[in-house]
Formats: sequence, C-alpha cells, structure tokens
Amino acid sequence: MINRYIFREFLSPFAISLFFLTFVFLMTRIPEITNMVVNYNADISSIALMVVYTLPRFLEFTIPMSVMISVLLTFMRMSGENEILALKNAGVSLYKLLPPVLAFCFLGIFLTMWVTVFGVSWGKLSLKQKTIELARSSIDVALQERQFNSKLEDVMIYVSNVDMKTKTLNDIFIEDRRTKGVVNISIAPSGRLIRLKDEQVYTIRLYNGAINQVDVDEGSVSSIQFESYDINIDLNIMNKGEGKISKDLDEVSLVYLIGLIRSGIKDKARLINALMELHEKFSIPFACLSLGILAFPLGVQAASLRRSSGFGFGISFFLLYYFLLATGWSAGETGNYPPVIAMWLPNVIMGGVGVFFLVRNAKEKPVMLPVFFNKAAQDIKNWFRRKI
Repeated sequence: MINRYIFREFLSPFAISLFFLTFVFLMTRIPEITNMVVNYNADISSIALMVVYTLPRFLEFTIPMSVMISVLLTFMRMSGENEILALKNAGVSLYKLLPPVLAFCFLGIFLTMWVTVFGVSWGKLSLKQKTIELARSSIDVALQERQFNSKLEDVMIYVSNVDMKTKTLNDIFIEDRRTKGVVNISIAPSGRLIRLKDEQVYTIRLYNGAINQVDVDEGSVSSIQFESYDINIDLNIMNKGEGKISKDLDEVSLVYLIGLIRSGIKDKARLINALMELHEKFSIPFACLSLGILAFPLGVQAASLRRSSGFGFGISFFLLYYFLLATGWSAGETGNYPPVIAMWLPNVIMGGVGVFFLVRNAKEKPVMLPVFFNKAAQDIKNWFRRKI
C-alpha cells in the first residue's frame, strides 16, 4: 500500500514540473518564432510544426529534471508533515521506501530513452527539412542575421544585418557553387534584396565589393572589384534539383549510427563524435536514476525547506549534472578520455553521492549540505519570486 501511495504522489509534481520546465525552454524560442512570423511571413502551421519538432530536444532534459524534482518535493512534503517519522516509528526503514522511487526512475528512463533514441533525431531532421522548405519557398528565411545559411542548394549566404522592411543588407558574404568546377565568393559591405515579378526569382544586388573566383580544376584564383553586381537566385530551379538532405550524426537513427560505427570510420574525430552521440542517447536517460536516487535522501532530510526551495534544489543539482555532462563532452571530443567514461561519469558521480546520502540517512546520520547549496537554493527561490 505504501509503495503505491508514494508512486501516486510522484505523478502530480512530475506532470507540473514537466509542463513548466518545457514551457520555459520553449520560451527561449519565442524571439526566433516572432522573427519568422513578423519578418519572414511564415504561416502559423509551419511555426506550430517547428515547435513540435523542437520539443524532443527539450524533453530529453526536462524529463530527468522533472523526475528529480518530483521525488524531491514528494519526500520533502512527507518529511515536513512527519509522515516519514511515522513510518520510521512503525519500523519502516528508508530502504523499504526505495522500490517506488526506483520504479518511477525507470519509468523516466524509458520515457527519456524513447525521446533520445527516436524523438531527438526525428525532431532535428524534421526541423532542418522544414527550415529548408521555408528557405526554398522564400529566400527571406535564408537571410537570417549573423548565420552561415546553407539552406539554398549550392549557395551559402552570410549577412551581418538585415532590414526586411527596406530589404537592405549589410556585410554580405556569398559562396556560389552553382557553376561546376568554379566557386564564386562575393563580398560586399552593403546590398539589397530585389524580388522580380516571378515571386520565386530573387536578385541580391551587391555594392562596392569584390568577387574571388576559384577554378577548382586549374587551381587558379582571380579577383574582380565592382561597384554593383547582381546575383540571381531562381528558387524554381533549386526546388526541382533538390536531392537528399545531408544528415548530421545527431539526426540519424540509432541503427544507422551503430552501423556507421561498426563499418569503421577512418576519420578519428568523426568516430569519436559518433561514439559520443551513441553513449549520450543512453547516458542522459539514466540520469533519471542517478538524480532520482540523489533526490530521495535530500528530500527526506530537507524537512525545514519549503517546496519552492526544493524546486530550486532540484534545478541546482541538475545544473551541476549538466555541467559535468558538458565537461565530459568537451573532454571526450578532444580524445583525452574514452567516450564511455566522458558520457557516463556524471551519472556515476551523482548516483554515487545519492547512495552515500541514502546510507547515511538510513543510519540516522544525515549529511549536512554545504552552505553554498543552501545559498544557491535561496538565490534561485528569490529569482523566481522576482520573475513572478
């Protein structure tokens, strides 16, 4: 009975935390979405699809965060209302309360693994396809500021500043590979986007710039200065000639990724990145277990804290986990550490700390948290109060 009761208690804070955290993550995309609606005339259905495609990237982190926060808040409430004390007086040890925690953590593992194995690659690839589709329907979408936009086939455009009302461009770099064996690199401090009568044909007019023409076959380079130069882009022709979209390692399926690794990749850097991607798909889901085990003893001994502080606690420890994960990724990319160690060590560290806390609490020897953790929780609590 007690196990079912505790498991049910996890569900409500998990759902609320998952919704809230995912919503907060989505808010970071609002400026980009607003920009596409206002400046690039993207329709609502396209924006809705792009939001859906982005969700898996957020859920792979918000699910483990929500698992930890729900376990933490549940046991903080039970401890604060003396339910934990009553269970201990009835002869129930902390170890007997562990099964519902483990069951809930494994549920989180399965959900997160489904997202990392299937959802993330599908979402990233679908988002790339949708963005390219929008770019090919209107070149305005490809003219995003301070980004190397290669969504147009054989044409890469970089623009420092775009004024979509006047169609003026500043600090323009265009690499044009549409002529076989020749690469035209055009650079200009200013320019203008002109739409011809045919809505699918555009002209990028450059002013006071230079063209560097590279002949790949002969290995020669010629440079031309100009006062005004037009680059025509016919989206009708580009759409007819579009082929398969190249996939990055984080956009391929698990089966393809494993096959790629087994086939033998000569490029060491690419092999390391492939192994990192493979281990990441499984290490992040198991964060639900390591963080859940850590949250259990923290919630039991944090009876004096309020729920808002517990939420801040959960965020703080997850940020620590994410910091360890980012550090492991950086170390793994350099090749100094094996990918399996780089990606799994954060789980081992957080889970090990959780087991240590649990054993101490079970022996009635609670571990006093360092002062900076309490201060961090209070700072996060105050930050949320200011925002609300």
